[in-house]
Amino acid sequence: MSETRFYPTRPVLAASVAVFRDGRVLLASRGKPPGENLFSLPGGQVETGETLAEAALRELQEEVRVKAKLIGLIAPVEFIERDAEGRIKHHVVIAAHAARWVSGEPQTGPEAREIRWVTEQDIVGLPMTPGLAAILEQAFRLERRDAAR
Repeated sequence: MSETRFYPTRPVLAASVAVFRDGRVLLASRGKPPGENLFSLPGGQVETGETLAEAALRELQEEVRVKAKLIGLIAPVEFIERDAEGRIKHHVVIAAHAARWVSGEPQTGPEAREIRWVTEQDIVGLPMTPGLAAILEQAFRLERRDAAR
C-alpha cells in the first residue's frame, strides 16, 4: 500500500469491477482500511501507465484470482474520510466498471476476507462501503442491458 493513501496531498485514483456470473455479482469484504470488514467491489489503485480498465482487471486478478471481460464503465465513486481533527485521511476516486466472469474461482486473501456471489435482493442489509448500493444498482442495469444484446 502506498504511503500516499493516508493523508494524501491529492486524490488517489483507483478502479473497481462488479463481476457478474449467472445473474449474481461478486462482492468481497475488505481486509484493510478504509472500509475494513465492509463488502465492496474488488479494486485498487491505478498504476502509472495503466488505463482504468487495465487497473480494474489487474486488481480483480490480484485480489480474488478471477478473470473477467469488461462490459462497461459504471460511474466514478468518491470516498473522502476525515480524521477527528478534520484533516483528510483518505480521498479516493474510484472508476467502477461492470464485467462478465471468464474464469477462476474467487479466493480470499489479505485484501478480501470473505467473498460472496449475491443477487440484487441479497444486497439489502449487507454491510457495504459508502455509495456501493447505488453503484450496484447501476451495475445490475448495465448487466441486464448487455445480456439482452
